[in-house]
Amino acid sequence: MQSKTLPNPGLYLFEKFEAGVIHLDAERNVVAMNDYARRVLPVDEKQPFDKLVTSFHPERSKPKVKFLLDEASGCPMANAVPMTMIINIPEQVLLIKVSRLGNVRGETTGFALVFYDVTQAVGQEQPPAEPPARNMRLSRIPMVANQKVAFVDTQEVLSLESQAHYTRVLTREGYHFCNLSIGDLQLRLDPGQFMRVHRCFIVNLHAVQALGREGSKTHVLLKGKNTQPVPVSRGEVARLRAAMGLG
Repeated sequence: MQSKTLPNPGLYLFEKFEAGVIHLDAERNVVAMNDYARRVLPVDEKQPFDKLVTSFHPERSKPKVKFLLDEASGCPMANAVPMTMIINIPEQVLLIKVSRLGNVRGETTGFALVFYDVTQAVGQEQPPAEPPARNMRLSRIPMVANQKVAFVDTQEVLSLESQAHYTRVLTREGYHFCNLSIGDLQLRLDPGQFMRVHRCFIVNLHAVQALGREGSKTHVLLKGKNTQPVPVSRGEVARLRAAMGLG
C-alpha cells in the first residue's frame, strides 16, 4: 500500500493565489505585465506606464522597492536567487519577488517581478458588526530570512522594534526580521493587544510582566528569558497604565 503524501502547506498557499507578473527592462522601466497585474495595479491612474512600478507605491515603500531592485541587480547570474520582500500598500500586503534576467553572455537585459496578494494569509476578518477597517488586521506577521518567507502568529510576538524602514520582531525564540515598517504594523495590529509605547517600540500588552522605573523614566519588562527593558515615552505612561488596569 502506497503511503499518502501530505500536501505542502507552503505550496498550497501559493496555489490559491494568482501571480502578478511584470517585465522590466535593464533601466527598470515597465515593458509589459500580465492581465492579473493590470487588474491589481492602478494602471489607468498612474502614468506613464513605464514608471508604474516606482510610482504607485506609498512614499514609505519606495525606498524598499529601490533596495529590492538594487539587490537583484547585484546578483550574479550563476547565483540568481530571486530577491523577496513584503510591501504594505493600502488594504493589501504584497509578497514580491524580483529576479534579474540575462542574455547568453550573462549581461543584464531586464528584470522579472512577480507578486502575490497575501493579505488574506496574514489577516483576519473583522466582525460583521464593526465597520470595515481601512487596513485589515494582521493575525500573523510575515518575515523574510534567507530569501524565504515565514509567518509568526501575533500571539507569539512579545514586542516590535523599529529599524528604520524595517522592524525587528521579538518572540520567545528570539529576534526576527520583518520588512514592514513599525508604522505599517501599528495600523494593522489589534490596538486592544498591541500598544506603541515609544516611537521605536510596540509591545504586546499580554506579554507585559511588570512596569519599572529608573529615576523619571518608565520601562516595560516582558515575559520570557533574556528580554531587555522596553522604554516608555513620557507621554504614553498614563495610557499604558490605564491599559494595564492601573487607573
